[in-house]
Amino acid sequence: MPVRKGKVERKTGETKIMVGITLEGTGRAAVETGIPFLDHMLGACARHGRFDLEVKAAGDLGVDPHHLVEDTGIVLGQALRKAVGNGEGINRFGFASVPMDEALAQVSLDCGGRPYLVWTGSFGLPSLGGIPPELFEHFFASLCSHAGITAHVRFAGRSDHHQCEAVFKAFGRALAEAVTIIPGTTDVPSTKGTF
Repeated sequence: MPVRKGKVERKTGETKIMVGITLEGTGRAAVETGIPFLDHMLGACARHGRFDLEVKAAGDLGVDPHHLVEDTGIVLGQALRKAVGNGEGINRFGFASVPMDEALAQVSLDCGGRPYLVWTGSFGLPSLGGIPPELFEHFFASLCSHAGITAHVRFAGRSDHHQCEAVFKAFGRALAEAVTIIPGTTDVPSTKGTF
């Protein structure tokens, strides 16, 4: 079976980002965004999704984290779409439920080319690892839009850190299930015959 990889670079007046992803990986992550909490979340996603991830990102953090977080989601989505290709033989759907102490996150994914995000849950603090909490929904919306993924993300708990980390871990696990190749299958899992 071929190793599925995607690598994308994007440079704008606000950010410079490179993302490389290998779906048949071991969960190894080398992430440098300039935002340690985002590095930690992306590393957790890769580890529990069992894909290898490389991210090198720089941006106008002196303004605020918005551009860097959004653009990282965009480029990760593009790299993921490149790695999945036309979707031949993939499972397509994935689900994961991840508890982290008092917090619980559930993620349902469809890697079928239709971008959509349903985000059910909220954070209580004005900042989470130096990132305004609403940016996490924006990150996943950007990722889904550029990867062609429908994602339903639902989470609850008391600790914002636990809730956020459970979301990233659940997304990784659901993604691993969705992009898994079904042995002996080469068709695109859609009645249309294409995504």
